[in-house]
Amino acid sequence: MRTRLSAALAACLVLLPAAPAAASSEKRTLEGYARDTWRSMTAMVDPATGIPADKIEGTLSPATRAKVTSPTNIATYLWSTVAARDIGLIRRSEALTRVTRVIRAVERLERHAPTGQFYNWYDPNTLALVRTWPESGSVVEPFASSVDNGWLAAALMMLRTAVPEVAARANALVTGMDFRSYYDPAAQPDTGLLRGGFWPAQPSGCSVASDYNGSGTTVYSTCHHYGALTETRITSYVGIALGQLPKNHYFGMWRTFPDTCDWSWPEQKPVGVWETHQGVNVFEGTYGYRGLRLVPTWGGSMFEALMVPQLVPEDTWGARSWGRNHPIYVAAQRAHGLDDAKYGYWGFSPSNNPAGGYREYGVDAIGMDTDGYTSDQERTSVDYGFGDCRPGKPEPASYGDGVVTPHASFLALRYAPAQALDNLAKIKADFDAYGPGGFYDAVAVRSGQVAKQYLALDQGMIMIALGNALSRDALRGYFATPKVKAVLAPLLAEESWNVSN
Repeated sequence: MRTRLSAALAACLVLLPAAPAAASSEKRTLEGYARDTWRSMTAMVDPATGIPADKIEGTLSPATRAKVTSPTNIATYLWSTVAARDIGLIRRSEALTRVTRVIRAVERLERHAPTGQFYNWYDPNTLALVRTWPESGSVVEPFASSVDNGWLAAALMMLRTAVPEVAARANALVTGMDFRSYYDPAAQPDTGLLRGGFWPAQPSGCSVASDYNGSGTTVYSTCHHYGALTETRITSYVGIALGQLPKNHYFGMWRTFPDTCDWSWPEQKPVGVWETHQGVNVFEGTYGYRGLRLVPTWGGSMFEALMVPQLVPEDTWGARSWGRNHPIYVAAQRAHGLDDAKYGYWGFSPSNNPAGGYREYGVDAIGMDTDGYTSDQERTSVDYGFGDCRPGKPEPASYGDGVVTPHASFLALRYAPAQALDNLAKIKADFDAYGPGGFYDAVAVRSGQVAKQYLALDQGMIMIALGNALSRDALRGYFATPKVKAVLAPLLAEESWNVSN
């Protein structure tokens, strides 16, 4: 049964250009994918708590649920539940029951009291903090991740509009999360940067003692900052929208690093100019790949580029920046899979490895990281050099066993719908890549190996993409309220990136 939009949501959607309605045949295909994907999401839910596990085997057997979960997993299940409601897979009453159970569980989770931040790993059956890794028995040092907390906060912000019955409780949770605890004002002149996270006790590895939110409690932050415009920008958006981070922090993150020899270690020498926004000097650089020019991500993956705009309407608020870049990023991924590597398929993003374990996959050429996220099992990479500062290396003669993940095509659905659906249909037809819970996590296209697991993160990305496609961007509307738009949209509107296809 389809649900009626609340008046609050309708007001939000008026402010957002709606996604094109899918043609009837495409709509049936998308609805089928959504129905099966939702089955995998519900199979991951622990009946004792209503919280999803991190993953489950392709059989959907309850015995194969992972014994850990994370704030991001919880976030993906929350918005997937709302998506399932909005596209008619479940009744409004069932969605409310599921969401209420999650909120009740989240309220019980142990967190870092001085900052309100949640830790990375919990037991979905007991809600206890994981201190020993279930598979290996190795010690887990409790850690609060800025990006994991960013995703959870974003989902809670969505609930404030999407599910009025839990709005007050969701708001209490999200406003109790202090993202200043990651904000290092000295990391970048005038704008600061976010640390990757912190440990409440000094860890065995590299750390920096800090108390960024002035709570009087020392924590131990990661030695690295988030300086690139990757998926981690969701935390910056959330912190700015909540009034906890300065607005000009958005301009402190690198589009690319500058084009001087002082910055000659990244993947390639960018082309760009310096511009000033909100008093901040910003190098608006681009990378080149097969005749395209685009703003890269850190590793060249679809998740880094296109997960955030499932919640934040970057392409409408930043029509001359993100609005230009996102479609070109998809074009670059397609060009790599079809023309460069000649796999016959495309869509590269971190996923389970068909050979076992988990790996970062991407298109090395459109990532800033020198080592990059590669697209094949052999880790075939490129090195274009950096002008006269660093010589390049010959391009690869060929690529090996490329690994594509279906969630990457679903993220691309907004920008290349016909091509994304065609790619998914080919993956489904040519491999044993589709099971009772929808597409399995990844396929190695030359060996035919399939990672027959379902991950809460990856299935959640599919669900939000399908939810937006089938509900005229309702999922976006829940996050992009007038209040959030008033803060973020003017920032995104300032830039005009010199990208081209």
